[in-house]
Amino acid sequence: MDDQNHSGDEHGHGELGDAEFAEFMEIAAEEGFEREDVEGALGEAGHGPLPVLAVVGRPNVGKSTLVNRIIGRREAVTEDRPGVTRDRVTYEAEWAGRRFKVVDTGGWEQDVLGIDASVAAQAEFAVEAADAVVFVVDAGVGATDTDEAVVKLLRRAGKPVVLCANKVDGPSGEADASYLWSLGLGEPHPVSALHGRGTGDMLDEVLKALPEAPEQTFGTALGGPRRIALIGRPNVGKSSLLNRVAGENRVVVDDVAGTTRDPVDELIELGGVTWKFVDTAGIRRRVHMAEGADYYASLRTAAALEKAEVAVVLIDVNESISVQDLRIITMAVESGRAVVLAYNKWDTLDDERRFYLEREIDRDLVQVRWAPRVNVSARTGRHMEKLVPAIETALAGWESRVPTGKLNAFLGEIVASHPHPVRGGKQPRILFGTQAGTKPPRFVLFASGFLEAGYRRFVERRLREEFGFEGTPIQISVRVREKRGRKK
Repeated sequence: MDDQNHSGDEHGHGELGDAEFAEFMEIAAEEGFEREDVEGALGEAGHGPLPVLAVVGRPNVGKSTLVNRIIGRREAVTEDRPGVTRDRVTYEAEWAGRRFKVVDTGGWEQDVLGIDASVAAQAEFAVEAADAVVFVVDAGVGATDTDEAVVKLLRRAGKPVVLCANKVDGPSGEADASYLWSLGLGEPHPVSALHGRGTGDMLDEVLKALPEAPEQTFGTALGGPRRIALIGRPNVGKSSLLNRVAGENRVVVDDVAGTTRDPVDELIELGGVTWKFVDTAGIRRRVHMAEGADYYASLRTAAALEKAEVAVVLIDVNESISVQDLRIITMAVESGRAVVLAYNKWDTLDDERRFYLEREIDRDLVQVRWAPRVNVSARTGRHMEKLVPAIETALAGWESRVPTGKLNAFLGEIVASHPHPVRGGKQPRILFGTQAGTKPPRFVLFASGFLEAGYRRFVERRLREEFGFEGTPIQISVRVREKRGRKK
């Protein structure tokens, strides 16, 4: 079958070509699945991440209350005093059958220092990373100087904006809301986040602003060099590594942790191929409590990951693998990027530390055994020639695809040799499946019942054993057949 035919992507086929999708639908119909169920599952998996909606505004205008209203449960922290939300917090929401992510942010204020600057920075990054924005203004107070400053920020970002005039509890408040036309962001939508008044109409506008599926900012669709993000906690040698691969001092190197603040893009030729390396500032723990500059650094690291195709995670072999290291690796995996683990300062390792390091790797990094590993020294250049092959291996796994026929033969063998455990007198079974997308590989399994997390991990492990996928996370979603009788 022709795996390169992706014309079906517009029709909810994921990355399946029309011919392969038609054959797949025959299997689905035999197992009692409706066409819309299959198209919905493949469309979600094939399009990658959900659209992102950022909720921004100055402190105490009711952003978290609105988020709770949108997601349909009381989860975001709300209090009457300003500044309760500091971290960017992401939730999944659904409206009118469309799924999207909602990012709750801390209040945005201009010309502030310290932790307040961190909150403002985090809100700015949320806007940068979002597909659309809900700008919340207190209709009773009206537009303030800070609101005007947020409008300038939103205009620079160029994202679609839905203006929410909050705290409108009755008809009298709608007159206050009308004054917000002066902000120049279009129609103000009068809402009471607390009571739910007007939120449905506002969410209808949100769906118009959000894309059906977000464009992926990584990958090779736009051409140009492959993008590599160097990430890791402070002072693990990211800048030294970049200087080593570049063959010259391109960035500042200092023993003081956190010298690098901004990502530095460098075009570097290695092995006859030009790569774009992004050297990022180290990620610190509890960044929301750090000084403003460090907070910006962590956000820019996240932004570099967003633009990258592969993340090279540097780990200092002289220190125990820390919670920070694990958190950074998790960031890379959850962002869906290819991953390479580079153990730096290997030239300084003695036999005793090497013994304990191997034990730490076996104990703490079992979930990323699939990531290629290189033992390097940015200072001496040891084993630097192994870095590019590891990156190429990870990218190949990231882009690899299994034909539907071969995948289903493999799934049939798994079901026969290692069936799902019986639970409550029932034994769920994988009926069929397909790979709906790449970068990273995304699979949809159609089953007769709920598949436990342990069994999904088993399927992932067997997928890797059978088809490789070295250096890439794998995403598996399961669609369960509804009880409505089999169609003849």
